[in-house]
Amino acid sequence: MATLIEAPKASSSSSEFKFNYDIFLSFRGLDTRKKFTDHLYHALNRAGFRTFRDDDEIRRSENINSELQRAIKYSKMSVIVFSEDYASSNACLFEVQTILEHCKKSDHFILPVFYDVDPGRVKEQARDLEKKDSSEKMRGGSAALKEVASMAGMVLQNQEDG
Repeated sequence: MATLIEAPKASSSSSEFKFNYDIFLSFRGLDTRKKFTDHLYHALNRAGFRTFRDDDEIRRSENINSELQRAIKYSKMSVIVFSEDYASSNACLFEVQTILEHCKKSDHFILPVFYDVDPGRVKEQARDLEKKDSSEKMRGGSAALKEVASMAGMVLQNQEDG
């Protein structure tokens, strides 16, 4: 059974804070949007969880990064769906880094889901990113990727029907 990871508590209680979403869903669209993530999104909504996913909630004219940061900040938790090519997306690296930073300064939860990829493979991809690009931005994304991939989560292999 998966374990939710709890971040250190912020100085203000979450009861004073207004959340717009229960869950921020982070995923690589090309890998899982029309398969697992779509099923997960609809199941969460049917269960009564207000869930943010970028294709539904961000208007094209808005600044995507600032909207993603706002959605993460105003979500109680994040579910990060790691897939084989998650680490190859700059947008995904931005999300995982932003989620982890928010988690460390609030009571935000993170649940990693490894969809057809082993957690060890995600950590390996993070190390490969550091070798390819040693910029500060890439180091931050790869460090966040390694840290979240080390958390307890759900490992789902060979899910043919999503």
